[in-house]
Amino acid sequence: MANINKILIIYLATDLLFVLGGALLFGTALIFEAKIQTAPSLDSAPTILLFKQVPLQGAAVNAVFVFATFAISLPGVLMSDNRFWLKLQGWLIIVCAGFTLVLGLIIWYDTLQTRAELNVLWGQESTAMQSLLQQAFNCCGYLNSTSPSFVQDSTCISPLIAAGMLGCVGPFSNFSNSTLNLVFTAGFGIVALDVILLICVAVLLKDRKEKHRYRLIDAKSEFAVI
Repeated sequence: MANINKILIIYLATDLLFVLGGALLFGTALIFEAKIQTAPSLDSAPTILLFKQVPLQGAAVNAVFVFATFAISLPGVLMSDNRFWLKLQGWLIIVCAGFTLVLGLIIWYDTLQTRAELNVLWGQESTAMQSLLQQAFNCCGYLNSTSPSFVQDSTCISPLIAAGMLGCVGPFSNFSNSTLNLVFTAGFGIVALDVILLICVAVLLKDRKEKHRYRLIDAKSEFAVI
């Protein structure tokens, strides 16, 4: 009985962490999606521009799969003699882990293309957004003050001052890489948690299968005695 309790407790704790990871995915997706829809400010402009390229909707969908998987685990816990729900949860955990892994790999790949992608993003943004980015990173223009040409503002007051300042590609790339590294590392951490939960499900299934076999043996023994 003690062994069963330990196995079940570890499974429940991991299952709880699993759904908390889903809540983190969902909450992050909602927060940044809402931020993208708001008017950019000096503090939020870099984050808004960066997270326009992150698959936030995919993260929200993945979180829904996580919540559904957690809900399916509940009857598996309550019905101690039933293994169907645990098996179904195991397959859904694989789906969730694969989904999260793909999202993490997409973001990781984006970090390898940072400079090229940011150059395109910079050119697509309005002069107001470019000005906010220049002020946020204390720079002028993208590669330099003339390529593409800087936006005149409180940071880049004149062509002469702008020519003496660095382009935004360096600080913007550093900000993007550090932020995206944090995001995809968190995603891979969630995948690792999924794998741990999958192992816990397998152990719990094995334990229940053995207990069921022992009950059958005991029942046969009692029948033989009678």
